[in-house]
Amino acid sequence: MELQNQTSATEFILLGLSEKPEHEPVLFSLFLCMYVITVVGNLLIILAISSDSHLHTPMYFFLANLSLVDLCLATNTVPKMLVNIQTRSKSISYSCCLTQMYFFHFFGIMDSVLIAVMAYDRFVAICHPLHYSTIMSPCLCGLLVGGPWVYSCFISLTHILFMARLVFCGNNELPHYFCDLTPLLRLSCTDTTVNRLFVLIVAGMVIATPFVCILASYARIIVAIMKVPSAGGRKKAFSTCSSHLSVVVLFYGTTIGVYLCPSSVRTAVKEKASAVMYTAVTPMLNPFIYSLRNRDLKGALRKFINRKISTSP
Repeated sequence: MELQNQTSATEFILLGLSEKPEHEPVLFSLFLCMYVITVVGNLLIILAISSDSHLHTPMYFFLANLSLVDLCLATNTVPKMLVNIQTRSKSISYSCCLTQMYFFHFFGIMDSVLIAVMAYDRFVAICHPLHYSTIMSPCLCGLLVGGPWVYSCFISLTHILFMARLVFCGNNELPHYFCDLTPLLRLSCTDTTVNRLFVLIVAGMVIATPFVCILASYARIIVAIMKVPSAGGRKKAFSTCSSHLSVVVLFYGTTIGVYLCPSSVRTAVKEKASAVMYTAVTPMLNPFIYSLRNRDLKGALRKFINRKISTSP
């Protein structure tokens, strides 16, 4: 059929995590609980850090921004899925789909870059402790957070502009619970070579490059820690990195599988499972990972909660 005779789809059908109606009540309850925990946990982290002057340091500044990004990333995808399950309406308009995709990439890129920034912060703290306050100046911290916001906005907007040139005709059923890039490209009836090439380039810049930087930082960190003479000192140094390493494994283990593995080894089920991990599970677990293993943050959370309880009528 000639391209000019094709009509582009005005909406898509999000098939969700399961096409069986009997699974939907369980999925709704599960993801509603996960989302509530995500919102409460990340808001508590942000409020505890902002209210405690002892936590106004680069490490906690980056953590507060990571919590904000995780909260926004989950909010961009999970509520729409919950509404679709509750109303039994699986449609999403073309414009809303592109909007959701924009914010998904925006906050996803921010997540990846912030995790790399936090690895650099740990590298400076452990490998150059005497110069930490000089290197991690307020100006540099502002650039390390503000720069990714601008960079992420530009990359996400470019993604959307490339998507806007595509035509979607025929099948408009998306085997996903939100408008993800890879499943959408499969539905297009026009050439997606440029889009797929851009996906690989961006994945290399915002996933592979930060991941390599994190590995390099931790290689230097491990070498520095092994030179610490006391076992107690080594244990304390490792404990400051263990939480961040857990987040690295959770986030990059899933995103690399989706965006950098060959398409021949990816399936719709694997893509949805990976997406659940980095859009719902990781944002929910991050507050627990950081707060349960951090004495200062646990103390700040207790003080914040006690202060709110004592001031409540």
